Amino acid sequence: MATFQVVVSDPESGRSFQREVDGQDANRFISRQIGDEVDGGAVGLDGYAVEITGGSDAAGRPMRDDVDGSALKDILLTGGPGFNPSTDGERKRVTVRGKEVSDDTAQLNVSITERGEESVESLYGEGDAEDEDADEAAA
Repeated sequence: MATFQVVVSDPESGRSFQREVDGQDANRFISRQIGDEVDGGAVGLDGYAVEITGGSDAAGRPMRDDVDGSALKDILLTGGPGFNPSTDGERKRVTVRGKEVSDDTAQLNVSITERGEESVESLYGEGDAEDEDADEAAA
């Protein structure tokens, strides 16, 4: 059974939240591709929608949206996910994963595209703790 570490990015607040997803919720991501929308209930955000923006496998090899499938591929890169050139014109052959989510995926990056009625912090139980810390610091 698949298990993912999912990093949920909230573009409105600029924060990110990490959640581990397994079982039926993880199956909602299997065979989806980078750019696909998934129901936010899979990561504990009922009423929200999230878009898959990337990910990596257990060895840290990134998923690339220009590589089909979910298998490993050796491609020649000039930049982007998987390679950061240090000089102009530098190229390198790098092993990357395709854009399809599979059992080999260890981490998924998602971004919130449609918002629900409740705030993200309240759904993840982090808003109340921050308010209490701020109240204690002010006292």
